Amino acid sequence: MPSTPRVALATSAIGLELDADLPPMVAALRGRGLDAVAVAWDAEGFDWSRCAAVVIRSTWGYTDRRPEFLAWADAVAATTRLDNPAGIVRWNTDKSYLLDLAGHGVPTVPTRLIAPHTDIGLPERGQFVVKPAVSAGARDSARYTEDQHHLAARHIAALHAAGSTAMVQPYLTRIDEGERALVHLGGVFSHAIRKGPVLTDIGVIDNDRVAHPDPVPHTPGPAELELAEAALAAVPGRDPLLYARIDMALGDDGSPVVMELELVEPNLFLDHSRYGLQRFLDLVQERAGTG
Repeated sequence: MPSTPRVALATSAIGLELDADLPPMVAALRGRGLDAVAVAWDAEGFDWSRCAAVVIRSTWGYTDRRPEFLAWADAVAATTRLDNPAGIVRWNTDKSYLLDLAGHGVPTVPTRLIAPHTDIGLPERGQFVVKPAVSAGARDSARYTEDQHHLAARHIAALHAAGSTAMVQPYLTRIDEGERALVHLGGVFSHAIRKGPVLTDIGVIDNDRVAHPDPVPHTPGPAELELAEAALAAVPGRDPLLYARIDMALGDDGSPVVMELELVEPNLFLDHSRYGLQRFLDLVQERAGTG
């Protein structure tokens, strides 16, 4: 281990180019006396074992290479601290975790998995969403009406042909009131934003859409805070996560339900929080054994 503790922020080729949070994070960690570097998770020749801690930051594109990404996480976790842990990475990179949350009594958007060669059985009433179980940024996702079963079935067939399990969820009628994203750092609520709906077009798969349209600061109510705590309590493992983002929206009765639980490489919207970046850096330094 070098005399100056090294902390690696794991990213990707596209993350090195587009993740605007990386340069200030690296600079701030270096300002605290750490040897901070931003490295693509699949970079050849980088020795992850020489790091005091590795933080998964913007490993964008891993969904196309999930088995390789999981193997990388396991290998890194075997030699140093990885945040979030490899077991969480495995659990959270397949959206079937939503069924686990529901099984623990966490109010969650109703979700049905459709594996290849199984009955599709699309909803007969109301709009619904089709998406792959492994995806990020609403990629390969679309919204359909009850009279568009033929388009939805074609979408599901394409996902199956690509080796994916499909998911079908009802389209929440109150999503236009905004999707909330509650960020927790070190297991403690930090800040929240509200953003516009993503699947605004019906029957359209648009992988160039903005993943987080029009984010604004949000003050969550008691029900939203309670839901976030319940979701985190259902996550496997006991140690507080370095970071977590709980995405939720209002159900038909006005109560919040979990849309997604982002524990791998979420946008943390630190620019919407006065102290979020400071708290994040404190935790990274602490977990590297230098705080």
